[in-house]
Amino acid sequence: MSNDKKASPSRLKQLFALIRRENLHQLLLFIIVLVLLGGVGMMLTEDRSFIDSLWWAIVTLTTVGFGDIAPASLGGRIIGVVLMVFGIGVLGMFTATVAGMFVEQRLKKERGMGAFDLSDHIILCEWNDYAEQILRDLRSDPRCGNRPIVLLANIETKPVDDQQLYFVKGAVTEDNLKRCCIDKAANVLIVGDRSLDVNSRDAKVVLSTLAVETLNPDAYTIVELASEANAKHCERAKADEVIISSEFSSRLMSSATMDHGITKVLSELISPHFGSDMVHVAVPEKLAGKTFLDVFAELKRESNQIVVALERGTDGEVLTNPPADLGVESNDRLFVICSKDSPASAAAH
Repeated sequence: MSNDKKASPSRLKQLFALIRRENLHQLLLFIIVLVLLGGVGMMLTEDRSFIDSLWWAIVTLTTVGFGDIAPASLGGRIIGVVLMVFGIGVLGMFTATVAGMFVEQRLKKERGMGAFDLSDHIILCEWNDYAEQILRDLRSDPRCGNRPIVLLANIETKPVDDQQLYFVKGAVTEDNLKRCCIDKAANVLIVGDRSLDVNSRDAKVVLSTLAVETLNPDAYTIVELASEANAKHCERAKADEVIISSEFSSRLMSSATMDHGITKVLSELISPHFGSDMVHVAVPEKLAGKTFLDVFAELKRESNQIVVALERGTDGEVLTNPPADLGVESNDRLFVICSKDSPASAAAH
């Protein structure tokens, strides 16, 4: 969630620095002095109250001209002419400067030159066709439809029109990660740089992982590697999940060769668009302490869910197709296949 509704001290400092840089304080001071002098002059020349004179000065300076108060004397009319002439110029400069500040801030964000104050967000490192597909899939999932995502990539401008996509230009360095508010990020996705050879690409991913884990070890880090030989380096860097893109594709193809249609099943399970879902859920309280077979049968019978794996709460070990007599504990989590309109899918979404 964005913290834009709260003006942090650092943001107020930036605002004051911007006002000083654009000399807005001088323009505003000049306008105030002009209104006060005009009000005092009107009060003296037209024998009116200070409040009425001040109101007339503001209306005249802004060239609104309600006509409820009008000078009758020559001195009052001269003061009115001065206020009108200066009002057009000074207010024009003021509004143009303010508009320019907003445009500049907008351009900075589009070109990745700003910094953001976010929490529980996703950071996506690098941009290519693969990263673009990841972004589309995330936005197709109800859990991430409006979730803030920060793109950190060395490209010129923000690549897609997405109101909840924030762009930071640059490499995955400590300074740039801080601009992405890494300390409050929930997930970090590190994609390989396709412009580099396999070894250089994976080396860059490992270094990026080290930077992320150093700044926020609590963030769930998912990295993509080109070679399985480099997986151990990412594991040492404390990456939470490592995906070997080439190995995953080759294994899918070989499995499909021997077991026709297996890719259709897997595509349905991981697709946010159609078919069944595979979701990560907590063990129901009433099933804690029972065997895996009892949990499997109970969930299938009551809610038509199929338990395919179990994650141990103590060490995070994932057991696919666990033994039937394995005890299921309350702090374990289950990977279940369910329909998209089931309670488990709705709770996950």
